[in-house]
Amino acid sequence: MPRKPKYKRVILKISGEALAGDDRFGLNDGMLASVSSEIAQVTRLGVQVAVVVGGGNFWRGRTSENMDRATADYMGMLATVINSLALQSAIESTGVETRVQTAIEMREIAEPYIRRRAIAHLNRDCVVIFGAGTGNPFFSTDTTAALRAAEIDAEIILLAKKVDAVYSADPETDKDAVKYDRLTHQEVLERGLGVMDSTAAAMCKDNDIPIHVFALSEKGNVMKAVLGEPIGTIIV
Repeated sequence: MPRKPKYKRVILKISGEALAGDDRFGLNDGMLASVSSEIAQVTRLGVQVAVVVGGGNFWRGRTSENMDRATADYMGMLATVINSLALQSAIESTGVETRVQTAIEMREIAEPYIRRRAIAHLNRDCVVIFGAGTGNPFFSTDTTAALRAAEIDAEIILLAKKVDAVYSADPETDKDAVKYDRLTHQEVLERGLGVMDSTAAAMCKDNDIPIHVFALSEKGNVMKAVLGEPIGTIIV
């Protein structure tokens, strides 16, 4: 019996660090191939997939010294475009049509972000990758995911990270960290759990956008999340 997806349209938020895999910097070919394969499988189930990708595998602007924050953030936006183009190429190698739309115009390599055009692409089963964040400094790619999810009426944000769920503390440094299976947006904000920055979390709360947090490195997790299987943490 064919598997039936729980959602029709999703935003998949992928951290740049996750695309680096075990390399910690740059792009890991194996991880790119694995992620694109999962996106292709989900798309073939009839799910419309839009992707927001971070740039932390190339540039962490907030940790830079002797540079103003706006400049550092713009450099981070360019890093997300590098990842977007790499992901586009990897997804299209699976036979799934893909478009990159950027919040900062760079017409030679990508479309400018236009909401109606993005929705039109999704309606014809084309994967859309949103690059360059919101186009504004001081806003993270988590906020981009929340904003684009609201704009395109996505049913959920699939937050694919290096960690497998939301914990009360960093599980790598605190052996007593508690794993949460389910949370509310309000609990995330009040407890400062660091799932995403407070601006993004508040936007999801205000627009009733659920978030599903899970590990990107575990093969099949994107499909499991789309099918509504109980992995990671659900935030509603």
